[in-house]
Amino acid sequence: MTKDSEPETSESLKTFGAVLKALRDEAGLTQEQFAPRVRYSATYVAKMEQGRRFPPKELIPRTEEVLGAPAARVLGAAYRTLTRKVGLASWFLRWAGIEEEAVSLLAYECRAIPGLLQPEPYIRVLSERRLPPATEEQVEQLVAARLDRQRLLTERPNTAFSFIVEQAVLERTLGGPEVTRVAIDHLLEVGRQRNVEIQLMPLRQEEHAGVDGHMYLAETPDHQWVGYTEGQRSSSLIVAPKDVSVLLQRYGRLRAEALDCGATVSLLKQMRGAL
Repeated sequence: MTKDSEPETSESLKTFGAVLKALRDEAGLTQEQFAPRVRYSATYVAKMEQGRRFPPKELIPRTEEVLGAPAARVLGAAYRTLTRKVGLASWFLRWAGIEEEAVSLLAYECRAIPGLLQPEPYIRVLSERRLPPATEEQVEQLVAARLDRQRLLTERPNTAFSFIVEQAVLERTLGGPEVTRVAIDHLLEVGRQRNVEIQLMPLRQEEHAGVDGHMYLAETPDHQWVGYTEGQRSSSLIVAPKDVSVLLQRYGRLRAEALDCGATVSLLKQMRGAL
């Protein structure tokens, strides 16, 4: 993702998290005990309790199974009072949670290196040059948040990650040749992980299924697919099966049109040598 992974926490999210924690504590359950019973990770439960993740609607009935109907009614009331930030932040808050639980994650990017693949110097360039300008403290927060998200690549070895990135993104040399060298080296290193597949879409390609823009797709633990797109100060979570099907068809075609992983490694090395 190219947007921030930790939107500003709202008071209503903090309140919901406090209610969830109180109900869990009342039942005598730790986060580690509670999480598998509601079919989420302990990390995800912790972030909901901290007000850093928008709770999925499935949490309420799952909580009822574990804590009982009275607790679920209390949590449901807290859920209904949640206020979300308009646009990007609320949608990304939900997507970040979906991303953390995904068993498969697909990403096609034509704007910048996907957030999960960005090395620190590249993240810093994006953060320092954003508009409106960010303070030093905000830049550090943005960098830290994105680096924290990247732990998914190593902490979820059974999740299959697929990335298709336009060659033009690297040819732009955002931040200068040295930042681009670091970015290419990072892509080569991450691409060696067993659960990560990286493909470049070459500059010249007569057939291209991605002309409508970037896309992200996630397969949830119950094997449902969800899509996500984002733009200038806006974003959208795509859940309608017919719309998700369109994205899956396009991503499948993009995989066939892009360079395979071996050819991608060769091109990355060639591009690095030309810098």
